[in-house]
Amino acid sequence: MSDARPFWHPDRHTDRRPLLVARGRIKNAIRRWFEDQGFQEVDTACLQVSPGNEAHLHAFKTSFDTEAGASTPLYLHTSPEFACKKLLAAGETKIFTFAPVFRNAERGRLHAPEFTMLEWYRTGAPYTQMMDDCAALLKIASGITGRTEWTWNNRTCDISKNYDWTTLFQAFAQQALPPLHVTLDDGTPNLARMRAEVAKIGVRVADDDTWSDLFSRVLAERIEPFLGLYRPEMLCEYPTHEAALARPVPDDPIVAERFEMYVCGVELANAFGELTDADQQRARFEAEMAEKERVYGRRYPLDEDFLAALATMPPASGCALGFDRLVMLATGATHIDQVQWTPVATTP
Repeated sequence: MSDARPFWHPDRHTDRRPLLVARGRIKNAIRRWFEDQGFQEVDTACLQVSPGNEAHLHAFKTSFDTEAGASTPLYLHTSPEFACKKLLAAGETKIFTFAPVFRNAERGRLHAPEFTMLEWYRTGAPYTQMMDDCAALLKIASGITGRTEWTWNNRTCDISKNYDWTTLFQAFAQQALPPLHVTLDDGTPNLARMRAEVAKIGVRVADDDTWSDLFSRVLAERIEPFLGLYRPEMLCEYPTHEAALARPVPDDPIVAERFEMYVCGVELANAFGELTDADQQRARFEAEMAEKERVYGRRYPLDEDFLAALATMPPASGCALGFDRLVMLATGATHIDQVQWTPVATTP
């Protein structure tokens, strides 16, 4: 439960301050690591014409008003991804950013409407390089706090151990879940089969569920809580239609070059081998926005400037890591408010 006292209450600040100081030390150490690797730190604008085009992410909307009275709708971005990829198209090759990002309708121990995303990109690098990067960042944070065993919800992960990696198909099989491949026809979701397989294992199935709804529910309830126990774990090779910004695996286009990193059952990072086909990206965005409109009755515009930039963007891999969550686990904090200097005040 979050502390009812405001963050500026002297006693509460005294309790939080060691965690906040550790946050700064972790950030500085990570910054040095990237600089030693030859990365350039960049700052991206928070106001964008499109906040991102994922169906189930919700943005904060505002507007730019001119003195003449004209008004242009803008959004606070849900990720700096579009802006970073434009910089890759411009010629940058290795960049990183600590970006404030904004996601509406998200609040809880692990979620805040405004938080810090650490994103980095390497041109010409395989997406598996991002796994090694993620492991290095875990060890940096562990070195700052002196804690190698991280815990969350009574689950423990030893950060000193080498990471493991598991494909989605393996994860489903390991948890005795429905074979993922039988619910796909050459990569195309087969909803009838998915509904039948999910019903067999007692996971709730609603009349209006899509294949993606069922996939996400099984993932959240039966797989994610068991990932990253004992050692960090990378869950990789998502079905291509569950990785809107990732390129297909060359020798198996049913799955995409995407992985998520888990520690103690908590998702910390999401990485892609980046899709650079503008036509394919447009089609994926349109499908995502059609789903958003079906479920929520609204959609976000596409960033045409971003789609144009993909035409000149070189092959690259990128990763987004929830910096606040990293600090939480590294310090032993139990709520995201404990590791944010000035957490956003919201009603429960």
